[in-house]
Amino acid sequence: MARDVHSKSLSLEKEERMFGVHVEKIGDVAVIQCEGRMIGSDAAFRLRDEVRRQRNSNVVLLDLSELSFMGGDVLGMLVFLQAWTRDFGIQFKLFDPPPQVRRSLQRLRLATELEIATMDEILSMLHWDGPTNRIVESASTVPGLTAA
Repeated sequence: MARDVHSKSLSLEKEERMFGVHVEKIGDVAVIQCEGRMIGSDAAFRLRDEVRRQRNSNVVLLDLSELSFMGGDVLGMLVFLQAWTRDFGIQFKLFDPPPQVRRSLQRLRLATELEIATMDEILSMLHWDGPTNRIVESASTVPGLTAA
């Protein structure tokens, strides 16, 4: 009997490692990085809870670049989260979904409903000028050195 409890514990630990969420706040943008396999209602509700914690953000950006699979429950949750964020005046965007996730979105016709942000949009949201501009600005503050 104790052996069964131990094997259930290991299987739960393995399932929990299948999906990870990391949140980073950059200005008024909440970046939620999803990794692993997002499967089932537990993953969907965990994602929902993370997004709902970002009520004070102007933008919630789901970084899907490290995702290997997204199940139907989670795809449905994305539609809910888009409506929820819209009701709170928050922009909801997906970033860099892997090909298999993008195909799932297209198959369910969600790719047209959910906004997938480009790299340029992301950099603009994060107010990132790029390294070139910073180097030029730094050079302009050095005595005797002029920026091109």
